[in-house]
Amino acid sequence: MQTPSMWRHTLTFFPQFLAALKERAEPDSTVTVIGASDGRLILPLVSAGYHVVAIERDSLALHGGEVQLPGDKTGHAMGLIERLKLEGLADQVQVVEEDFLASEPLGTTSDAAWTSCSWHYGANHRRPLGEFVDRMQCLVRPGGLLGAEFMMPIEQRHHMLEHYTSPERLQRYFIGDWDVLLTLRTNEFTERAHVGQLQDHTHRMGLFLAARASTPS
Repeated sequence: MQTPSMWRHTLTFFPQFLAALKERAEPDSTVTVIGASDGRLILPLVSAGYHVVAIERDSLALHGGEVQLPGDKTGHAMGLIERLKLEGLADQVQVVEEDFLASEPLGTTSDAAWTSCSWHYGANHRRPLGEFVDRMQCLVRPGGLLGAEFMMPIEQRHHMLEHYTSPERLQRYFIGDWDVLLTLRTNEFTERAHVGQLQDHTHRMGLFLAARASTPS
């Protein structure tokens, strides 16, 4: 990949999701990504042979534009659509420019669904976390994979919001037809300033991977 993502230096559990996907899905399977951003995790999926449905509401992430950078600088960020064209991958990605929580369901299922740190964004706090999880689950066919990385609470205000969660709290959404495959978490760590967070900041992150049963229980 020749076009850099503006999020390329931020920590992610995506390699664990990709490893599970390779174990459980065929190379030409379809993966739906909620919160596609500028394609930081889309392009690796396509390069690995998967078809991708990329859902994103943010115009800047999709179409690019001027961004504020650390150090009181500005720069041009390349959006997902331009990156896909430059990489010659546009035919393998269906871009859905919609609010995942407000739009009508896609009406189709995928072999896997993934989201990266989308729950904690303020725009998603107006709906219960369970609604987001339920919509994700509805995207996954029987036998398919669901993966989510998310922010865990650090500050007091985080503990007042269910969207800053933990693997233990997520368990209650995955009963019946779901098998939990892997949960991980970090300790608190300092992440360097980046687009959207112009000062060094502290995070704690979690990972939740689950598989939908091939037949209903």
